[in-house]
Formats: sequence, structure tokens, C-alpha cells
Amino acid sequence: MDDAKAFGAAFAVIGAGLVATWLLWPSLNTMRGIEDGPGPNLVIDVEGRTFGQFEIDLFEDRAPLHVERIVTLAREGAYDGVVFHRVIPGFMAQTGDVEFGRRSLEDLSQAGMGGSELPDLPAEFSDIRFERGVVGMARSALPDTANSQFFIMLEPAAHLDGSYTAVGRVIIGMDVVDAIKQGDPAANGVVPDPDYMVKVTVRD
Repeated sequence: MDDAKAFGAAFAVIGAGLVATWLLWPSLNTMRGIEDGPGPNLVIDVEGRTFGQFEIDLFEDRAPLHVERIVTLAREGAYDGVVFHRVIPGFMAQTGDVEFGRRSLEDLSQAGMGGSELPDLPAEFSDIRFERGVVGMARSALPDTANSQFFIMLEPAAHLDGSYTAVGRVIIGMDVVDAIKQGDPAANGVVPDPDYMVKVTVRD
């Protein structure tokens, strides 16, 4: 076989392998128990100490008001540059404070205390369990106070079930979520020099 034919044969094998991988990807996700629902999906690029991307399948059928809020803020660019201000090992990573959690602010001491200019949302509790990878809406002690902040479960937390609005699930890139810089549990997970969402986009 001459060089040209050898190159062509090798290219054909590589191409077939790539096509097979692409066709199998949804099946591989299903085998792992990760299914992409009807969406929309939230794609989050992370920078700081950690670099990477993860994707969240939003539960529009279970929490339509909260999904609409997240999608609206993401499309406005409100989440871009917002830090992961509270990350507790073995529990969850919290972000989304578009008021006091912007990386451009000199003082992040109030991160976690703010929200958007839009009104707070009524709770949309469901029977979805807060397992690893599930995304919930942060709120105060009152149930109808979620606004823009959300958290991603690093491990299951049954005590949250039915008490917080579950708004989505990480379907790709959970390893990136695991790598987000963590805080001190003794300080309620507050993170010094935190990682942040450099870009948040919506994929329908």
C-alpha cells in the first residue's frame, strides 16, 4: 500500500470512530443515569482556580417560574462574572448573586445577600430529591423569597427535599463542579478569592 492509500485508510478508520462516539454519546449518558430533558439548558463556563464548563438541564415542567427567571437573567448577561461565593465540601456550591456577587466588585463580603431587580418568586416545591448534581434555588428562611441565586449539590442532602425549589440537574461536567474552589465549613463555606462564572449561556 502506498503512502496515499495508507493515509486514506487511516483517516477512514479515525472518522468512523469519531462518528461512532458521537452516535453513542446520548446512550452513554443514559447508561450513567444522566438524561437530557426537553430543556432549556444552562451552559456555564468557569474560571478562577478552576477552568472548565458544565451544563444544567433545567426543569421547565417542574419549576416554570424559576426556570424563566434563570433564563431571563442568563440571556441578559446578568450571571456573567458572578462568583461562587459559598462552597461547602460534601454539601453544595452556591452562586448567582447578581447584585453583590459580581467579581468586579472590590468588596464581596455581602455576596449571598442580594438578588436581581426582579421580584422574588413563589416557591415551586416538588418531589425531586436533592441528590448529587441537582440544582436548587437559594432563598431566605421564608419559602417565597428565591430570586437569582442557585446552588448545585455536591452530595445528597435529604433534609432539603420538599423545602427548596429544584430547578435543574447537571448533565455534563460534574467534574468541573467538583473542582470549584471550596470554602471553610467553619465559616459557612465562604470562599476567599472565589472561582466565578465567566460566561453563562442558554441552549434551547
